[in-house]
Amino acid sequence: MPLSIVLAALFAVVLWGASAVAAKIAVVTLSPISVALLRTIIGGFAALFVAVIMRVPFPATREQRCLVALSGFCGFVGFPILFTIGVKLTSANHASMILATLPIFTGAIAMAWDQKHPQRIWWIGCAVALAGEAWLISSTDSSNGQQSSVAGDMLVLLSNVFASLGYVVGGRLQRSGYAATGTTFWGAAIYAVVLLPFLPFVSGSVELSAASTQSWLAVLYLAIGVTIVGYICWYWALGKGGIERVGLMQFLQPVSGIILAWLLLGETINAQFIFASVLIFLGVAIAIRAK
Repeated sequence: MPLSIVLAALFAVVLWGASAVAAKIAVVTLSPISVALLRTIIGGFAALFVAVIMRVPFPATREQRCLVALSGFCGFVGFPILFTIGVKLTSANHASMILATLPIFTGAIAMAWDQKHPQRIWWIGCAVALAGEAWLISSTDSSNGQQSSVAGDMLVLLSNVFASLGYVVGGRLQRSGYAATGTTFWGAAIYAVVLLPFLPFVSGSVELSAASTQSWLAVLYLAIGVTIVGYICWYWALGKGGIERVGLMQFLQPVSGIILAWLLLGETINAQFIFASVLIFLGVAIAIRAK
């Protein structure tokens, strides 16, 4: 796999690894639904501006437009809403580690879509990683006063399904010749327009004006860094390097999230968390050997 593809995928993974910490900071003074809508609306209108300036073509065919709409809904509506509510209910450490299951869903959806059959070693690796996720969710801990919860963990896990489906659709668009910039910019822009009328009913002016500077900076990071820059790099890498192979790099996503949760939020880890993390990373080491 060319180094440029690996670096693009890793850059996206690092950006996304910090998303749990950013969401945790944002929901301190903003509701989870407000954060989810704001990240898509701000990111979407920024994407629309860039798309017009760069003259990024709108999808030409009906099939491409449908795929952009599906990818956009999964990545800019379903995932952020479920993920942000889940982060509110659990610790950033738990949310970061649960995101490590993204390659399993991404690879499974991609192979089912293309009617491919994975190697046995892929199944073994995924089984080990999922066992680690099950151990993590079944255990609870308290990190700097933040108690993890099964409900929050399950919402984050469910959000992975939406994110993974969006990745697969975006990767297929890239392979079909439609640029990753178009998939990201137009997908985000469409749902920014769709969600904007709902914002006054979800976020009152009092809530928005009372939000802290840290919360707004976290929202901007989620909107620009995660929603725009991260998706462009990731879709490009998926299209060039293959969904099944590049998707496995998402197992590395929790690393930056755990480090930042420790540095910025003061969250700590316990023996159960370490054991679950070892199983998850062992699973990726096994699965990544599969073709």
